[in-house]
Amino acid sequence: MAGYLVRRVLQSLVVVVLVAVVTFVLLHLLPGGPARAVLGPRATSLQISTFLRDNGYDRPLPAQFLTWAGHVLTGDLGYSYKLNQPVTAVIADHLPKTLLLMTLSTVVALAVAVPLGVYQARRRNTVGDYLVTGLSFAFYSMPSFFLGEILVLLFAVQLQWFSPLGPSGDSIGEILTQAPALVLPVLTLALITVASFSRYARSSVMENLNQDYVRTARAGGASDGQVLTRHVLRNSLIPIVTLLGLSLPSLFAGALITEQVFNYPGMGFTFIQGAQVHDYPLLLGIGLVVALATVAGSLLADLGYAVLDPRVKY
Repeated sequence: MAGYLVRRVLQSLVVVVLVAVVTFVLLHLLPGGPARAVLGPRATSLQISTFLRDNGYDRPLPAQFLTWAGHVLTGDLGYSYKLNQPVTAVIADHLPKTLLLMTLSTVVALAVAVPLGVYQARRRNTVGDYLVTGLSFAFYSMPSFFLGEILVLLFAVQLQWFSPLGPSGDSIGEILTQAPALVLPVLTLALITVASFSRYARSSVMENLNQDYVRTARAGGASDGQVLTRHVLRNSLIPIVTLLGLSLPSLFAGALITEQVFNYPGMGFTFIQGAQVHDYPLLLGIGLVVALATVAGSLLADLGYAVLDPRVKY
């Protein structure tokens, strides 16, 4: 196991470096630039050249990347000229809010998806199974911004049950005190995630229901409920654990759009603000954090797979 962990960590570091390089290059290939976005359309050529020189944007891309990477290794992600504060401070302020949104939506998605998957597996090829499958595909293929707008129109405009805007505040405590405002952002992310989780849960439960150990348990006098809770669910959750780790990129991407729709003060909303003014240090810092979270999620998924299934040996 130790050797496997070392190899996976080294592979993860390579992936993070490659993601950082690609992100750095793509951001600098975007049309326009930070000087014009920050200084405005009336900025003179002298002002623009001074801005580029002061921020190091007049140097070749490889030199800029090496300078940025050297600062990153010391824990310095740069300075956001849009928000006028260090990028590390911005991420420290907004990342917990995004993690809260992702965590709540994942918990809701699992609470709905696993029972749905069990129901579909036990009632496969019935009207209920087909109905849940159709809804799952509909939500899975629906863009998060479109689903968010539908939920706003239905629950905020028509029924007026919830606020069309997400909670606001500088801390997690302030956001949690506005629980009703969290419902629609969490529901938007959860409904999209439920679709994939329920499909995996259905397939996994169906596969395990046909295993020899299930027939042995039933022959020993175990009821269907006991077989399901004591044997089938444990083994059926293994693909879900793997999916949880691998779904981090899509969760971050969904959170980015969802936060913008509901004006939720997380990293996604901040990323959009930075993108509008080409705030390279801010965009690179958030991109690096997302890359680290992705590779960490993949590693945790592998470890969780081994814990749930003792037959797995690394």
